[in-house]
Amino acid sequence: MNKESLDFNRHEDHMMQLVSGLQRALEKIYEGGGKSRQQKEREKGKMTARERVDFLLDKGAPRVEIGALAAYDMYADQGGCPSAGVVVVMGYVSGKQCLVVANDATVKAGAWFPMTGKKNLRAQEIAMENRIPIIYLVDSAGVFLPMQDEIFPDKEHFGRIFRNNAVMSSEGIPQLAAIMGSCVAGGAYLPIMSDEAIIVDKTGTIFLAGSYLVKAAIGEDIDNETLGGATTHCEISGVTDYKAVDDKDALLRIRHLVAQMGETGKDAGFNRIPARPPYRNERDVYGLLPVDRAKPYDMSEVIRCLADEGSLEEYKADYGKTMICTYARIDGWSVGIVANQRLVIKSKKDGLRIGGVIYNDSADKAARFIMNCNQKNIPLVFLQDVTGFMVGSRSEHAGIIKDGAKLVNAQSNSVVPKFTVIIGNSYGAGNYAMCGKAYDPRLIVGWPTAEVAVMGGAQAARVLLQIEVAAMKARGEEITKEREEELYNRIKDRYDKQISPYYAAARLWLDAVIDPAETRKWISMGIAAASHAPAKKAYNVGVIQT
Repeated sequence: MNKESLDFNRHEDHMMQLVSGLQRALEKIYEGGGKSRQQKEREKGKMTARERVDFLLDKGAPRVEIGALAAYDMYADQGGCPSAGVVVVMGYVSGKQCLVVANDATVKAGAWFPMTGKKNLRAQEIAMENRIPIIYLVDSAGVFLPMQDEIFPDKEHFGRIFRNNAVMSSEGIPQLAAIMGSCVAGGAYLPIMSDEAIIVDKTGTIFLAGSYLVKAAIGEDIDNETLGGATTHCEISGVTDYKAVDDKDALLRIRHLVAQMGETGKDAGFNRIPARPPYRNERDVYGLLPVDRAKPYDMSEVIRCLADEGSLEEYKADYGKTMICTYARIDGWSVGIVANQRLVIKSKKDGLRIGGVIYNDSADKAARFIMNCNQKNIPLVFLQDVTGFMVGSRSEHAGIIKDGAKLVNAQSNSVVPKFTVIIGNSYGAGNYAMCGKAYDPRLIVGWPTAEVAVMGGAQAARVLLQIEVAAMKARGEEITKEREEELYNRIKDRYDKQISPYYAAARLWLDAVIDPAETRKWISMGIAAASHAPAKKAYNVGVIQT
């Protein structure tokens, strides 16, 4: 599409508005519990969670934040929980790629909500999959008691954190912790199950039960500092390993400890050469996606905004054309890209085909390409704008279920790392086939234009309307055209909220909603992390449909 065209400019303006809205939402989230609470932390001699992370990470090195939108627009009755009360950033510390997890004490004193637990588990999952060090900056009052039944007892709840601590230790994945505030009850195990623990004098405390509970339980009068402060645990109990005078001293010690780490794993062997700029400016993607998502556009032009110039080599370019499969390089890394083509395609086999739909031959092509990438140890990048698989007698008679199963099998069993970018639609089985959240992408992000759902809002609203109208008629109610329209709009508004990328990111179905112009950075950071973890098994698809 010509950058000077009216359509390009209109699309660009729309995308810029969406990106601006994303930035405003993030700026509000970055305030945590509010500026006044941040100031109170500083008055105690403490840094805020984001200040700690920023001080710890190498200046000027790339970084990405995981789950910034976690718990977005959730927990309204409890006053909200911005970013789920914890900051998770992948970046570099003393030149080594690490994951940093920092409790935000300005959000309910750093208490753990259900989404806090889910976000911490996601951080540990990323560290384990990629075998990169994880650093915990602990400052938390423990489980949020009014919601303890949603965070404490189940398999993927609070206790899983400490199980993961033990597993990571056994696998040789470094874990460092700094106790920079309160660390209570079960939460006390997290830093102490790390390899080494630093505690900040006068502000850091760690104990199974605080002074009030000790008084109530056994009648002992004792203050928190004597019970579990830095002097107690560095000089008497030996629970902690280093005493820091303040936050900055603790963070500098972590940087020194990381700088002395040796390499803990083998290189995964992914091919990388010096990066070249993409074919098109990264910001050109702003003008490529139509405002009306039903309109076609050329996904190959989006790929040209992501791929290093001169690197594209499309696989079976004239076959199964509703799916683009191409070798490429992104920031120098060799990748295999699987993307939904959104143009209307003219097939020599059976005429016009709808863009964004997976047909028999496109599923077959993508499955074969995924197998080839596994054979060559090439990471996979999925660019989703998919409405699902083709339906109807022609597709059923041609075996669309069989071909779809082949694609899902090839993708599910991949041993090379997978990265998913949801650009537009991510509907139904198309989400699954194109490596949705359930299929273990190392990172999964969405653009502000993303929609994640079983089907589109208009279609779903019509189905739900039919069900509701039938129920009302069964009760003997009369349904006027105006009443039916009112019901349709109410149902569609509710459904549209649920398919928003913000809704998905709030629940960590997405790791982030990102500025499309930062897509290359996210993919490159992800592959750099994955390069620390060679595949644990050979590629094997088992019994595959033919």
